[in-house]
Amino acid sequence: MDLRLRGKRALVTGSSRGIGRAIALSLADFKVDVAINYLRHRERAEATAREIEARGAKSLVLKGNVANPEHVQRMFAAIGESWGGLDILVSNAASGVLRPATELSLHHFHWTMDINAAALLPLVQELIKLPPEGDQTVVAVSSLGAIRAIPNYTAVGASKAALESMVRHLALELAPRGVRVNAVSAGTVDTDALTHFPNRAEILDAARERTPAGRLLDPQDVANVVVFLCTEYASMIHGQTLVVDGGYSILG
Repeated sequence: MDLRLRGKRALVTGSSRGIGRAIALSLADFKVDVAINYLRHRERAEATAREIEARGAKSLVLKGNVANPEHVQRMFAAIGESWGGLDILVSNAASGVLRPATELSLHHFHWTMDINAAALLPLVQELIKLPPEGDQTVVAVSSLGAIRAIPNYTAVGASKAALESMVRHLALELAPRGVRVNAVSAGTVDTDALTHFPNRAEILDAARERTPAGRLLDPQDVANVVVFLCTEYASMIHGQTLVVDGGYSILG
């Protein structure tokens, strides 16, 4: 299948593992050069970069905390120096404090909000400074916690809701400049991030039981939708949040 992505250049934040890694490798399958962003797991980032190159695309490994604007500027400077421009930005890096609301401090809340929502702003501001090969695409990775209540998810859910709102406003402002901005909201995916949930087993069991498709998502399911949004076939999708959850959210 030719999605006409060959030769495009992408940055996928938080892409040394999990959903971000699946997105990076899926883009590389279509010969997109991919910059891998990581914060702590350099070995995993370098392994992902080797896999990208084995698939016939170029890679770039960039350490940086997306919640720190100086780190973001440094990463984009490296991309500009190495590649000259950027066509695709996937904002996937996420973190957050998983506690009951009554146990959250404002520090917890701001930390979660800065990484999951606020980081999109400097990422996009730096993106539009780099010349593209045609239109530019932004995809932010969200979750169902943006619109549904999940135990221990208060701070993260609020940050994802803010992220989806920012996607709509950025889409409105940037569409006339040839920048398409959307989000993908993922259902339950059993990744390393889920190990931090104190009720992980219950979450997985409940998701399996009530998902009409009959199975949990895997990272590739999310990556497939992200790749689609990066293609010209999605050229008239602006400011939307596409839900990929096997039908979980259609149940009351």
